[in-house]
Amino acid sequence: MLISSYNPNELGDILVVITAPDADDQITKIADDVAQITAEKDGALLGYNFMNASKILPELTSENGQVFLDAAQVEKLNAKLQEAGFDKLLTADEDPKFVVGYVEKITDHPKSDHLKVTQTRIADDKTVQIVCGSPNVAEGIKVVVARPGAMMPDGKIIWPGQLMGVDSDGMLCGFRELRIKNAPDEKGLFIIPDDWQEVGEPVDFAKADTFYPEN
Repeated sequence: MLISSYNPNELGDILVVITAPDADDQITKIADDVAQITAEKDGALLGYNFMNASKILPELTSENGQVFLDAAQVEKLNAKLQEAGFDKLLTADEDPKFVVGYVEKITDHPKSDHLKVTQTRIADDKTVQIVCGSPNVAEGIKVVVARPGAMMPDGKIIWPGQLMGVDSDGMLCGFRELRIKNAPDEKGLFIIPDDWQEVGEPVDFAKADTFYPEN
């Protein structure tokens, strides 16, 4: 998994690359404007910080937030890692992280009176289980699915995991979490109109921002 962000106003010219969830105890090694973060327990790679990142990828100067790196960009970062003496290299992940999903089936959560367990189709040949607590979740609706590796507007990263003991492979998103323009400040999934997009397509957020008229 490869999650990258670039926020020059907050961090300066630093590209943050995350490859795994945080570990309680971490080791940081710095060489040649690169910081490697690994787990102390097993040495697993957690991520890298690339200082002066725009020297490696000049196109970053137009970015602010999550950055979706293509294979050519990852290759340039790996070249920098090798120059700095690091042998744990990055693997490109070009799958879209916010996709149109279709809720096929809902069952009650065995340990919660408000959570639901959904079977949500995210491609013609792929259905995933996602636990959801939104009041308007229902069978037969199109929704925004944040897949593992997605970074929400508030910086939260979506990882596969469990909610109260039930596996959940992603998140069904509400308009508040997505910060849809002019959306009501209340709980609820952003339900995509049937004729807007097909299941599995990357979410068109520019179109979503036109859904709620300006007050």
